[in-house]
This record gives sequence, structure tokens and C-alpha cells, in this order.
Amino acid sequence: MVVITLQRNKCIGCNYCVELAPNLFQMSKKDGKSVLLNTKEKKGFFTLKSNDFTILEASENASKACPVKIISVKIN
Repeated sequence: MVVITLQRNKCIGCNYCVELAPNLFQMSKKDGKSVLLNTKEKKGFFTLKSNDFTILEASENASKACPVKIISVKIN
């Protein structure tokens, strides 16, 4: 299982995650911050758990490109 976590309140709106993984992220029109699609929020962290390993490369690229390092990708 691929587990992607976004700490949204620290997002600076650079848009790298959307460019590298548009099927996983989009920018909010309300506040200009990144949104991890299809997630559940808990204490400021948005988490996506998926058995679809085709998202792994794109999510890892988004995590590496994030200048504030608020995206984590783990494999369980």
C-alpha cells in the first residue's frame, strides 16, 4: 500500500506537486494551497492510502520537489 501525507497548513503554493502529479494534487482556488485529492484529514495532515502502485513514482517526485518538504510517501 502507498501512503501519501500532505501537511497542508505549511504549503506555500509553489504548484510543483500539481505539475508532477496532477492526478493526485490540485491547487485550491480559495487559498492557493495544494490539495491532496481523495483524502481524509486528521490534525492538519491529509492522508491518501492506495493499493495502486502506479502513483508511486509521481508522488515520490512531488515529495522530492516540494521546497518546504510537507509531502511524505511511504510504502506499507
